[in-house]
Amino acid sequence: MGLAWIGIGLGIGLLVTGAAYGIGKLATAAVESIARQPEAAANIRGTAIVLAALIEGFTFFALIVVIIAMFALKFQGQG
Repeated sequence: MGLAWIGIGLGIGLLVTGAAYGIGKLATAAVESIARQPEAAANIRGTAIVLAALIEGFTFFALIVVIIAMFALKFQGQG
């Protein structure tokens, strides 16, 4: 097993961990904001959904890049 495959595994792990951490922090901040100012719940909820979608979009893009790198290694004969 080459170092490239270890790098791909670490990349996927960091990708998932970073996305989960980001969405967790976003949800925590949204819930705390709604608790402090309930009348702004609709605006906060909408903003949180848009931001979560942006985080998920970036995560999906990064996952596609890692999968392309994985297949590139596979087809070069390093797998």
